[in-house]
Amino acid sequence: MALLRLDNVEANYGAVRALQGISLAIEEGSIVTLLGANGAGKSTTLKSISGTVQPSGGTIEFEGKPLGGLTTNQIVKLGIAQVPEGRKIFKDLTVTENLNMGAYSRKDTPGIASDLELVLDLFPVLKERSRQLGGSLSGGEQQMLAIGRGLMARPRLLLLDEPSLGLAPIIISEIFNTLRTINKEHRMTLLVVEQNANVALKNADYGYVLQVGRIAVEGTVDELGKNKDVVNSYMGAQE
Repeated sequence: MALLRLDNVEANYGAVRALQGISLAIEEGSIVTLLGANGAGKSTTLKSISGTVQPSGGTIEFEGKPLGGLTTNQIVKLGIAQVPEGRKIFKDLTVTENLNMGAYSRKDTPGIASDLELVLDLFPVLKERSRQLGGSLSGGEQQMLAIGRGLMARPRLLLLDEPSLGLAPIIISEIFNTLRTINKEHRMTLLVVEQNANVALKNADYGYVLQVGRIAVEGTVDELGKNKDVVNSYMGAQE
């Protein structure tokens, strides 16, 4: 059984149909990427999973249990956390305070302390900056902080929306190296939305290409990397 399954999911923004029947399955322990141009429905798919957008049709199941009608807080408690596009950290809180905000739904104090130590080990720069305000960090450091905050919820499925956006190649490489470590060593399943197809396909196991609210192509990263349409549309201009 897939850890997460979407079946014919639809979502609207007023009269605009953002998702027009999305179906996908994510196996536990995998890294899956959603590719596509702006407006293809990638972020809406993540928001539908996390409950910030309520689908108008179809079903979403996590471990075989439907998520329909649940609040975002309830979905987080089930084991799904999202790292939003644009990071959206708390700029007036310290790094440590930002990380602790990620554990707001938890009551296990020893576990929270252990996970905080884990996050600081994964991102040593955050340990060095632990008392600094979030707004004083660089863009790459803020992205690390946003990922760390998501990890503090101790999710089984981590949703990441454009983690490479606006970052230098060396920082992108560092962040994705850490994400692979999280996946392999801590068995966390990742669903990553990306516009940078080269980066996404280099680091994922399986991918879906969205076009205008529908899945146009899916396959292993090797299959997508050999697909001429995918290469010409999403990889030709990437570095």
